[in-house]
Amino acid sequence: MNDFNSNIPIYIQVIKSMKMDIISGKLKPGDKIPSVRELALSLSVNPNTIQKALSELEREGFLVTERAVGRYVSDNQELIEESKNIEIDKRVEYFVKDMKSLGLTLDDIKNHINNLKEDHYE
Repeated sequence: MNDFNSNIPIYIQVIKSMKMDIISGKLKPGDKIPSVRELALSLSVNPNTIQKALSELEREGFLVTERAVGRYVSDNQELIEESKNIEIDKRVEYFVKDMKSLGLTLDDIKNHINNLKEDHYE
């Protein structure tokens, strides 16, 4: 992640990216998060921006800090699943609206989904 959108504060983009990594399973419960300095260097952003993002992720319960050891991905599976379901719902809603703008009904959309070949999208 290094293609930041200039219309959205960088710390918000860092938060969204890390949340996606957590809810998708790319970052797993208990995984250690790099230090503020390491993340700032790897993303080429100000350490204060990273600190702000990590603090917010911790406040929301996605990260936990162990004193003198570092930050880790939370093991709060309920939060992770709830966040994943919210993200899925948003994407499905956007997809359905987009398909309806093409003139499809909900039944049309379901039929197209049912006719998808599973191996085509892996």
